[in-house]
Amino acid sequence: MTNDLEAIRKGKILMLAGTDLAGKDLAGADLAGANLSQANLSGANLAGANLQRAVLRANLRGADLSGADLRGADFRNADLRGASFANALVRDASFGGAFLTGAAIGNLDLSGVDFRGADLRGANMARAILLAADLSNANLSGADLSGADLEEAILNGAVLRGANLTGANLLCATIEQTVWDGALLDRACLQGTPLSR
Repeated sequence: MTNDLEAIRKGKILMLAGTDLAGKDLAGADLAGANLSQANLSGANLAGANLQRAVLRANLRGADLSGADLRGADFRNADLRGASFANALVRDASFGGAFLTGAAIGNLDLSGVDFRGADLRGANMARAILLAADLSNANLSGADLSGADLEEAILNGAVLRGANLTGANLLCATIEQTVWDGALLDRACLQGTPLSR
C-alpha cells in the first residue's frame, strides 16, 4: 500500500471509488478531478491537498481538509461530521445533502456553494461569506451565522431554529417558507427581504 499511496499522492491514480483510505496521510496530494465516491476517508489527513473538481461523495468523518483546494468539488451526501476546513478554498463546491453537523466552516469564502438539504445543525459558520449560496431546505438549527454575509443567498425552506444571525447580512436573500423560530437577528441586515417589511 505504501507504493500505492505515493502514486495516489502524486495524482497517478485518480480512480479511487470505494477505496479504504481511512486514517491515511494524503497531505498535499494532487487529487484534482479524482473519483473518491464511496471511499472511506474517515480521519484521513488531506491538509493542503488539491481536490479541485474531485468527486468526494464519501465518508470523510473527522478528516483534515485544512488548507485544501476544494473548489468545485462534489461532496453531495458525504459524511463530513467533525471534519476540519480551516483555510480551505471552497468556492463553488457542492455539499447538497451532506452531513456537516457541528462543522467548523466559519471565516471561509463559501460563495456560490450548494448546501441544498445539507445537515448543518450546530455548525460554526460565523463570518463566513455565503454570497449567493444555496441553502434551500438545509437544517441550520442552532448554527452560528453571526457576522456571516448571506447577501442574495437562497434560504427557501431552510430551518434556522435557534440559529445565531447576529450582525449577519441577509440583503436581498430569498427566504420563502424559512423557519426562524428562536433565531437571533440582532443587528442583522434584512433589507430587501420579506422580514424587512
